[in-house]
Amino acid sequence: MLPACILAIAAFLLGSIPTGYLLVRLFRHQDIRAVGSGNIGATNVLRTGGKGLGAATFLLDVLKGCSAVGLGLWMAGFFPSAAPRNFEAVGALFAVLGHMFTPWLKFRGGKGVATGFGVFLVAAPAAALAAIALFAVVLAITRFVSVASILATASFPVFSWYFDNGGHPPLFFLAQIAVSALIIARHHQNIGRLVRGTEARFGSHAHQGKPA
Repeated sequence: MLPACILAIAAFLLGSIPTGYLLVRLFRHQDIRAVGSGNIGATNVLRTGGKGLGAATFLLDVLKGCSAVGLGLWMAGFFPSAAPRNFEAVGALFAVLGHMFTPWLKFRGGKGVATGFGVFLVAAPAAALAAIALFAVVLAITRFVSVASILATASFPVFSWYFDNGGHPPLFFLAQIAVSALIIARHHQNIGRLVRGTEARFGSHAHQGKPA
């Protein structure tokens, strides 16, 4: 129990590093929370930081997730009787929670898409790659980042069930469901705008000034 608690705290702190906020503050001397949706994720960073900072934010957020699950696997090596996938599950869930509710920004974080992709990339790489491929296809067709993110996130547990050969212990599968549900729930404003027909498409002029 103690190792799981230590991992949960460490993964939460890793996930809580507000990379988008720090990059925009460092290179643009702006507060990303005052731009667009106020979100600290890669999509919103594109508005003020351009493609470079947006890409860097996405990459670093992915690495946060990868590192948290990697830490879980490393810790599992010290406890042969414990299931490694349970350690992966704890690292994955708390890294995403840390990103969404970072204590460094008064618990106002991102939506967890990139960090979620990072944890999935280590925990179930084939499923993660299938989900990111679906994201790319949906984005190319609809040009809605939110729609692509929601569908890719919802598809991950399904892809994992079919493609992952590492087994599906209950805690591991429940963590996948929980992470996916959390990410989708964080898109509630986007879902509302989609229903009203006011969601901006990626790359459009309107997208530069509307929330994502």
